[in-house]
Formats: sequence, C-alpha cells, structure tokens
Amino acid sequence: MKSTRTKHSAAFKAKVALEALREQQSVAEIARRHGLHANQVYTWKREFVEGASAVFERGADVSTSGNSEREDQLLKKIGELTVERDFLSRGLGPRR
Repeated sequence: MKSTRTKHSAAFKAKVALEALREQQSVAEIARRHGLHANQVYTWKREFVEGASAVFERGADVSTSGNSEREDQLLKKIGELTVERDFLSRGLGPRR
C-alpha cells in the first residue's frame, strides 16, 4: 500500500467525472482502470455536477480574477506588517 497521497490534476478529475457521467461503463470499471476507489469517482462526479453552473457565470469570474490578485497582494502585506509588529513589540517590552 502506498504511504503517500496522490494528488490528481483538475483535468484528470474532470476526465474521470465525465466518463462517469456518460455511464458507458460502471463506476467500478472506471475506478479500476484509473487506479482509484469507486467512492472517489462518485465524489468527483458529484462535485462536477454541482460546479457545472459556474461555467455559465463568466461575467462574475472576470471581475473576481483581478480581485484575487489584489487579495494576494494585500494578504502578503498583512503578513509583513504582522511580522514587523511582533518584532517591534518584543523589543519595546519591559526589560528585566
């Protein structure tokens, strides 16, 4: 048995989920062919169906893509300021 977890790409997950949706083969056959557990195939299939509506919401995705980059910059700055504050608070504390 493997001791490390395998990380599958989003493209691979979508491929497996589409195969399961086509129902040309059983989920057990699909799982066996790809070296997965059947429950994993069912999970990816469910997530694929639930997330399908997001494909048609392109207008919202375009505006949030710029926000994601800005969000990353702000989070980086917050981290820097937090480290700086912690460093200075240790230096300004009471001396023993």
